[in-house]
Amino acid sequence: MVNLEWYRTFKAVYQTGSLTAASKALFISQPNVSQHLSALEAYVGKTLFERKPKIVPTEYGKLFYTQVVGPLEKLEKVEASFNAVCLKKQLPIIRLGVVQEYFQAVLSENITTIDTNLILSFGRTRDLLGRLHKGTLDFVVATKLADYKNLVFEPIRQETFIIAGSKTIDTTEFDNYISEEDWESGEAWLLSQSWFAYTTDLAIIRKFWQKNFYKRPDIKPYCVIPDMNLILKSLKHCPALTVAADYLLDDDLKIIWSGRVPTENTLYLAYDKTKITSDLVELMKQFCQ
Repeated sequence: MVNLEWYRTFKAVYQTGSLTAASKALFISQPNVSQHLSALEAYVGKTLFERKPKIVPTEYGKLFYTQVVGPLEKLEKVEASFNAVCLKKQLPIIRLGVVQEYFQAVLSENITTIDTNLILSFGRTRDLLGRLHKGTLDFVVATKLADYKNLVFEPIRQETFIIAGSKTIDTTEFDNYISEEDWESGEAWLLSQSWFAYTTDLAIIRKFWQKNFYKRPDIKPYCVIPDMNLILKSLKHCPALTVAADYLLDDDLKIIWSGRVPTENTLYLAYDKTKITSDLVELMKQFCQ
């Protein structure tokens, strides 16, 4: 493949009319200029300059110049613009892993306030923490802890889970059970409803159930969707229930029950303490809360 520097050298020689002037413009030696020209001529199979007392482009050289000078000048403008931005302010590049639902509900509103270049990755916490451990991510907003060497987990937010559903669902019977603290009948009513789940193992629903009914839920989900935003969107058009973090709900959905006691989960900012500066940690803590 042709070397881009050969084109640069050709352009400089053509415009200055001198090997010496071109070498000064390019900050390379004159022998290197000659070597670049010879290599380019060998590559295109044509003589580009006549070596007289003053170097003169051949007819093919003139034609070749008209073809390459435009793209080269565009590239030089891009380089100049990029360098100007970089010299003006060097922004750190941060690779952040986060559950997509949390980013959409919380972080997306503040995305322009953080003074960094963010590269986002979405996924399950377990997978994201694996990537953090391998060094392909700098930070992870984690929904749970993991035992990895050198990883630090700093709490940034407390999320509360509730049972949510469509506003079309008549909860009068269930509300009466709850007001009378008839937990058995209340559970039976919940189990009689259709359910949407985030995972097949019902991890979020199971956590809520064990907190409030002290046992596993006997639920076969109507639908499993690995995206909580899509679940909540579907519930607006379907008389079904799910368990979700309260901050994900909008006015088109109904809180069916918050539970006898709050079902909470701590979110953490995870990072490798051997690779991240304290300044970046503070910056990301403020952004991710």
